[in-house]
Amino acid sequence: MPTSRHGDAAPFHKDVLTIDPAAMAERIVTHLRHSVLTVLGRKGGVVGLSGGIDSAVVLGLCVRAFGPERVVGLILPEKESCPESAVLAHKVAHLYGVTPIVEDITAALEGLGCYRRRDEAIRHIFPEYHSGYKAKISLPGDLLNRDALNLFSLTVISPEGIEQTKRLRLGEYLQIVAATNFKQRTRMSMLYYHAEARTYAVIGTANKNERDQGFFVKHGDGAIDADAIVHLYKTQVYQLAAYLRVPAEIQQRPPTTDTYSAPSTQEEFFFRLPFQTMDLLWYAQEHGVSPEEAARVMDLTPQQVERAYRDFEQKRRTTTYLRTTPLTL
Repeated sequence: MPTSRHGDAAPFHKDVLTIDPAAMAERIVTHLRHSVLTVLGRKGGVVGLSGGIDSAVVLGLCVRAFGPERVVGLILPEKESCPESAVLAHKVAHLYGVTPIVEDITAALEGLGCYRRRDEAIRHIFPEYHSGYKAKISLPGDLLNRDALNLFSLTVISPEGIEQTKRLRLGEYLQIVAATNFKQRTRMSMLYYHAEARTYAVIGTANKNERDQGFFVKHGDGAIDADAIVHLYKTQVYQLAAYLRVPAEIQQRPPTTDTYSAPSTQEEFFFRLPFQTMDLLWYAQEHGVSPEEAARVMDLTPQQVERAYRDFEQKRRTTTYLRTTPLTL
């Protein structure tokens, strides 16, 4: 069961993830100042701005920690990025008094063969696929109501809007992911260029959902100098966003990967549940709440809770490699 600071059993309830956003913001700002300025000996922070809720919150916290003149907000589009992402990234940078820097990484990705290698694998499944198509990969939805393995499907959309979906074979899945991960790793290289040119630190934008369940790229968006919100569930990040007055368009925008050419939400691509439901169930599992008790509180069945618990455990187990530090003798 959840426990209080004094070790007594604390009840599980729907508001268990409510935080004091002002106190949390101050705690994170103190952590950033100490970590970056004292421990790392850097002079400020670099934040990659995606137009999403996490990077917006982290930018706001960094401005509080270092001042806007010592924060770089980096916008890193490529030819498949959603145009709205850059618009929203500019808006949040302006809100916090940061002058954004835009670095288009399309040429670098083309040089690495990102698009070519990915498209080669897609054509193994859909031979008719060409540059006019859009594509994405996704996991089965409806996690709570049916048992389904974490097996990815590939969806392609023709220039005429005709959509087709097929199950991905392992080889093609691995090649698509490996090629697509060039995007995150190229962005990481650009973040470190700007950080090293100023003696700044790269500040991570991953939340607890992404880090613990493995929704990040090793040596890509997982390559950072200091974390800011990795201890917070996604729903808690939204609470901080409201406190920090993140633009409403960002708060209301469905979290998206903005990785594939076809639109894809994080729920569709990886998490399989709405964040409000997932975070409470995940908290319950981590704190030893039985499926029966969690089901009672959340108006679900024990079977639905058990399905979610199994999915969380599988994701953590199969992504352990991503969180493993280099192995040494």
